[in-house]
Amino acid sequence: MREWQVKRRERTRQLIELGGLVAKAELVDLADDDRAMLYGAFLWMADKLRSDQGDHAAALWRRRGKRAFNMAQAENGDLDSPAPD
Repeated sequence: MREWQVKRRERTRQLIELGGLVAKAELVDLADDDRAMLYGAFLWMADKLRSDQGDHAAALWRRRGKRAFNMAQAENGDLDSPAPD
């Protein structure tokens, strides 16, 4: 397999996994599949991470995400949840 094919597959997998996180957080339903709203929320998040409060926000979101992954694993043996760092 050529290098560009490997990179393309890796990118495709990454995008699928990220889309899975959006679905797992129920954002698709909560936003009524409004992609402009979701994009706006992602832009807000990116602005927050770039701000002087970025480190604090990242730590807070990371802790909350790890807790949610751990709860999902404990509740139903969710194999889609990555192991916490």
